[in-house]
Amino acid sequence: MARVLFINAGSEGHINPTIGVVQELIARGEEVVYFCVEDYRERMERTGAEVRTINGLKFIQAFISGGRRYPLERVNGLLLTADIVIPTVLEQIEGEHFDYIIHDSMFGCGRMIAQILQLPAISSCTSFAQCEADFNDMLERSWRDVSSEVINPIKEQFLGLTEALKETYGVDINSPYEVFCNPAPLTVVYTTRTFQPDGEAFDSSYHFVGPSISSRAEKDNFDLSMIEGREPIYISLGTVFNMANDFYKLCFDALGRTEHMVVMSVGSRTQIAELGDIPSNFIVRNYVPQTEVLQHAKLFITHGGMNSTHEGLYYGVPLIVIPQGADQPIIAGRVANIGAGIQLQMQELTVDKLRDAIDQILNQTSYRDAAEEMGETLHQAGGYKQAADEIVAYTKLNERI
Repeated sequence: MARVLFINAGSEGHINPTIGVVQELIARGEEVVYFCVEDYRERMERTGAEVRTINGLKFIQAFISGGRRYPLERVNGLLLTADIVIPTVLEQIEGEHFDYIIHDSMFGCGRMIAQILQLPAISSCTSFAQCEADFNDMLERSWRDVSSEVINPIKEQFLGLTEALKETYGVDINSPYEVFCNPAPLTVVYTTRTFQPDGEAFDSSYHFVGPSISSRAEKDNFDLSMIEGREPIYISLGTVFNMANDFYKLCFDALGRTEHMVVMSVGSRTQIAELGDIPSNFIVRNYVPQTEVLQHAKLFITHGGMNSTHEGLYYGVPLIVIPQGADQPIIAGRVANIGAGIQLQMQELTVDKLRDAIDQILNQTSYRDAAEEMGETLHQAGGYKQAADEIVAYTKLNERI
């Protein structure tokens, strides 16, 4: 039995794909110590992992202090979290032995902690993977038309932070790419090469295992019998960008008093009473068991987060994707490119545009066919079981070396 150190300070989209992986590793006899923020303690404890926490507020404050305008500022923000995260982790594991570490691919301290502890490292990539050449190109484009007076201090801060971290913790940071993308000898990517943009560009250290979809055992009072056999349209903007009362009311106008049953998840921060009169064909909840509802749905209107998109496609449901930020525009583009859905823009959205997109998808079988074809590919990739296979094989190889 190996002891595993899992470091993940991410949000819902970074945590949820690891649930099945952790459960599977524990089922195979591994002992997992999982670091996350307090919000996810209960969820991860249900996997059987021993959960320890990082101060989420201090982490976010340090990250944001780096700036948000340019990608290199976000890199600097990740470096600024090191003095929050590294001492916290090292203090809580003092005197303990671990056989390997798994860290989130967008969590800059993971790679540093792997260096400090000199452990075989695995990167857990819950978004699209990014190769170094593409990242560097993106970085260059981000400041192409920006004056040197603006950019040079940001570059100098990066160099200063890396030097300070080298002096304090003995870690080598050779590029912004290492901080932002956390490459490792093994990177587990929770999609397929087919869905990954330029999937063939990634070498054999990247293992595309498909979406990690498992039971989350969330507590809810949603009665699935209400939708069985009724093929609802399901609407959700995820867990981060869901403060969108105007959008929800637009959906009421577009779909209210139609023949469609609609299930809408509005998130914990939305007061349902503030949405006004809810059409009789709508079921509106703060929380909906998404994977269970998708197994009955005929259409998914989504923000296009990686988890939500994969879950829709996994169950063969065509999508209308309305990206809100982060990597969602790229994901929306991939959905449209494979013919499994339509991309709309929130800023330009009207009742008529939404109705037209809904009618187009429901009246043309090609969208459902493409979603089902991609769903079959996602199923075949193996998900969390394949991820565990790759992780165990990698660690066994390191034992022999």
